[in-house]
Amino acid sequence: MREMSIEGAWVREPRIFRDDRGSFHEWFRAPELHEAAGYGLGLAQANCSVSTRGTLRGVHFADVPPGQAKYVTCVRGAVLDVVVDLRTGSPTYRAWEAVRLDDREHRAVLLAEGLGHAFMALTDDATVVYLCSQGYAPAREHGVHPLDPDLGIGWPAGLTPVLSAKDAAAPSLAEAERTGLLPAYDVCSRWYAGLRADAAGATAAPPRVPATRH
Repeated sequence: MREMSIEGAWVREPRIFRDDRGSFHEWFRAPELHEAAGYGLGLAQANCSVSTRGTLRGVHFADVPPGQAKYVTCVRGAVLDVVVDLRTGSPTYRAWEAVRLDDREHRAVLLAEGLGHAFMALTDDATVVYLCSQGYAPAREHGVHPLDPDLGIGWPAGLTPVLSAKDAAAPSLAEAERTGLLPAYDVCSRWYAGLRADAAGATAAPPRVPATRH
């Protein structure tokens, strides 16, 4: 796992075994994610999206707590995957970093609760799968407009962005900040610390001894 420039985000670059039959790689390894974040990704939901070239999804985030951590990869075609720091008070607030995810190198991105996520399909039938720590909860899920100039995300030139009606109507970053919609960095940091403490406690707990029948 390689740490990205935004705290709470990592890229996994798997070893790929190729031969005349095709290829094999391990696209998810729980111990590696635990080592990187200090806690595991509790799997609550697994999603799959298929997008035409130019489709732009995001920037999405969820209220913290509990937020929604994600582990994202592309199993067909290619996308430009973007992590955005929407945590007010963060040292890298408003920063973004992009990673190409495709069906050749099989990179994956892990992003912690409170970070924004978006991607643009670079090919037709771009198929993205992602594991989520929390299930879908409309009341606590939000978005920021992905074309907001205040974010200045460098989407690929030559592609016309295709947005859903919901994403096209998403507020600007300034509006989301003004209305208190964005997660706070100190709240997120406390949440991460609690998850790490819980993980450490679970590791340190003595094994259970089965009850003896008489």
